[in-house]
Amino acid sequence: MKAIALLSGGLDSTVSLAYALWKGYEVIPLSFRYGQRHSRELHSAEAVVRHYGIDRHIIIDLDLSSYKISALTSKDVDVPMKRSADEIGTDIPVTYVPARNIIFMSVAAGLAESEGAEAIFIGANSIDYSGYPDCRPEFFKAFEEMLKVGTKAGVEGRAIRIEAPLLRMTKAEIVRLGKRFEAPLQLTWSCYSGGNKACGRCDSCLLRLKGFKEAGYEDEIEYEVRG
Repeated sequence: MKAIALLSGGLDSTVSLAYALWKGYEVIPLSFRYGQRHSRELHSAEAVVRHYGIDRHIIIDLDLSSYKISALTSKDVDVPMKRSADEIGTDIPVTYVPARNIIFMSVAAGLAESEGAEAIFIGANSIDYSGYPDCRPEFFKAFEEMLKVGTKAGVEGRAIRIEAPLLRMTKAEIVRLGKRFEAPLQLTWSCYSGGNKACGRCDSCLLRLKGFKEAGYEDEIEYEVRG
């Protein structure tokens, strides 16, 4: 079995990769240098790949810096800080990158066809998440249906599956699963801001810290502040 695993270098994508390996897949990690606010997460992705001794790690340059409405692709838009747990996930925040998962998964689907892979693994989550529309179950169901009619593999009856094993998990459950698989969570990076230490104030840091606390574990990465 062969699969493409989207790997940002973050907590969720790393646990998703660990899950794919546990399931017995030969995994090709796929990351993107897309004009994001910082490259710190890519360093983490590379470290995760080295940890697992995976020979191939494909990093694709795909410049989305012209997407000026997102705080992740434009430094003219501020990353939201210190939002409460009740606020996070109730709207679509400015850290949403338009159509990012559509673009990334389309590239992953093309790579899957090229490599003869049967599945794409993605660490999306729709419970403890930032409110992105492309992290919801209905999106992945629709995308999988599109692959059935829009790819050679699909029309020949070998449709590429979308595997989102963390989709209905809380962050605490994701942390526990990562610990169960001995995934290198200490190598991952979730912060939107970049820097030498995670900020501890952006939505992504707050969700991560909440997950570790509720799971009963200490997050081993360094923070400027912890919540």
